[in-house]
Amino acid sequence: MKLGVSLSGMCQQPVGTDMIQNFKNIVTYAKKAQELGFDLVYQGQHYLTHPYQQLQTIPLLSRLSAEIEGMGIIGTLVIPLHQPVDLAERVATIDVLTGGKFHLGCALGYRDQEYDSFGIDPKKRVARFLECLDIAQKLWTQGKVTYDGNFFQLNDVEAMLKPIQKPHPPIWIAANHDNAIKRAARRGYSWYVNPHAGYGTIKRQIELYHETAENADSGAPKKLPIMREVFVHDDRQTAFSEANKYLGGKYEAYSQWGQDKALPEDDEFSDEFVELAKDRFVIGNPEDCVQDLLKYKELGMEYGIFRMMYPGMSLNSGLQLLETFASKVMPHIK
Repeated sequence: MKLGVSLSGMCQQPVGTDMIQNFKNIVTYAKKAQELGFDLVYQGQHYLTHPYQQLQTIPLLSRLSAEIEGMGIIGTLVIPLHQPVDLAERVATIDVLTGGKFHLGCALGYRDQEYDSFGIDPKKRVARFLECLDIAQKLWTQGKVTYDGNFFQLNDVEAMLKPIQKPHPPIWIAANHDNAIKRAARRGYSWYVNPHAGYGTIKRQIELYHETAENADSGAPKKLPIMREVFVHDDRQTAFSEANKYLGGKYEAYSQWGQDKALPEDDEFSDEFVELAKDRFVIGNPEDCVQDLLKYKELGMEYGIFRMMYPGMSLNSGLQLLETFASKVMPHIK
């Protein structure tokens, strides 16, 4: 299993945080992850992120790639909010800057405020998502492109800059709901298994993904990437109490944003942290975390992307957590 660290908990910080210093902390954290043997870094995308301020994905990862040469870079974008020509050119550019090590995560998005602020009808987001991604792939792989869609039109145009990776960077579809997972499977895309659902839901949805892909004969990957929240400490009780300080607030914000509404009907966020964390987060002593992560590896996970740094957490605390994971968990799952 290839392992990565999520930067989203560092890129989102409370208002008043010095974001120049915060970026320096991100560089330090990413370099330490590389030194410790992690393979990738990840950053997602949101806009208008009250109560947090957030660095935007593509500029951040482009700048960061110069500091961690050789590491894989994963960026998830809310695809329906993007224009496909701009998307294709930006992704090709960052693939060049990373030496062909960029992975494109594709999210549908779930926040009405983002859609309203971009002047886009959220009821049309699925169709817009598919059209935007279809055009981008044509621009990456073809010469002159003509396209007459419901949202975008191109007339005999060519994107001269192509990605380093052929035919294009890996596309991971970030999805929570069954319908989105089946859509990814039918189209042969890799499903980026979400960090929010519980183990039982994930297990069922992985089976659904593979069954749908097989029925469609889509050639979808057998091995998948997964993201999880991870908090490891030598003492289990300390791990839970410390995690609650950071994850509790983060998931309260997610609930305010409507993230839990994107989950399937058999899963939801609980108000009580212990119940919220149960079978959903990887929290505990090293042995607990190894046991939990091996369960996901056995489900066919090829990549594990872990968020171990959160808004408001000090850099030293985050680095200590990273080192504990690398020394006591990583050898058993990589």
